[in-house]
Amino acid sequence: MNAELDLLVRLTDYERPQDVADRAVQAEELGFDRITVGETTGWNIIPPLTLAADRTDELGISNDVVSPYGRSPALLAQTALTMHDASDGRFRLGLGPSSPAITERWHGLEFDRPLRRTREVIEVIRSVYEDGNPAYEGEIFDIAGLNYEREVPESPPPIDLGTLGPTATEMAGRFGDGWAPQLFTKAGLEDRLADLERGYQMRSDRPSERTRSDDGAELADKRLEDLRVAPIVRGIASEDRETARAKARSTIAFMLGAYGPYYGDSVAEQGYADVVDEIRVAWQERDTDAMAAALPDDVLDDLAPAGTSAEVREWVEEYASLEAVDAVRIGFVNEMSEAEKETTMEAVADLS
Repeated sequence: MNAELDLLVRLTDYERPQDVADRAVQAEELGFDRITVGETTGWNIIPPLTLAADRTDELGISNDVVSPYGRSPALLAQTALTMHDASDGRFRLGLGPSSPAITERWHGLEFDRPLRRTREVIEVIRSVYEDGNPAYEGEIFDIAGLNYEREVPESPPPIDLGTLGPTATEMAGRFGDGWAPQLFTKAGLEDRLADLERGYQMRSDRPSERTRSDDGAELADKRLEDLRVAPIVRGIASEDRETARAKARSTIAFMLGAYGPYYGDSVAEQGYADVVDEIRVAWQERDTDAMAAALPDDVLDDLAPAGTSAEVREWVEEYASLEAVDAVRIGFVNEMSEAEKETTMEAVADLS
């Protein structure tokens, strides 16, 4: 398989941040290329990632994804540069527009203009990268600026964006160094890649890009391979095929019905509006069994690798063969045992 393999882990699965580092060591030994974790309302992700970086030698270190509302742009730049040094240059910073629930009910801020905020946060971070100073005048941020106290590395951490919709994905192509979408069928992912490429064709209006090409389209073709496309898939491999599929079905249905509108809307736009509507109706009654029952086998198979080790391996290999996919980011489904996690990791690690 030409694409790389990332391992996405959930911090809620571990008792101590040190346990995340243990998983990172295991992932490196199995041949994974990168480990990544998400952040919601649990642990701050930076201590576990720092421990993981310290205990590994070659494994890439990422996050999926931090909110542009939860940290100031300058602090995000500091965080990325600190992780760059802690990991010897193996860190990639993941950002995403976040959600109303996290923004308003956890951070206590208004979920206002998320795409504009994300764009400005990226621009401030790049200002620190390029000039060692967050000075910036925008619609949301007005920062007078101070100098970063350390030397900025020649190759600072890339910025990956976790987006779903066409406008947000176009922004990822225009301003990001990578794209980490989630819950896309193969056909849906191929359609969305057109939005990513359209964003690339706008990159020539960035001052740092103008000197590289006078033709925006030519620039996009030239640099498309430089953007790391790493779609996230939630999967499970087990010799108990039916149990594996039941756990995956429950997880995917819950994400479509209960995780706010974005995942459900995205999958509906990929051709499964009726399925999403039925799952959402069941969620209104908090009937998780009915939610799972509303997810047909063919839709589950389009969205998640679930079954025997051979089936999961084949699914991931086919997904990775899509043009422009640079890595497949494997995450676990809910209620998996440790044995099932290890079986899943070993199944896909054979492809690396």
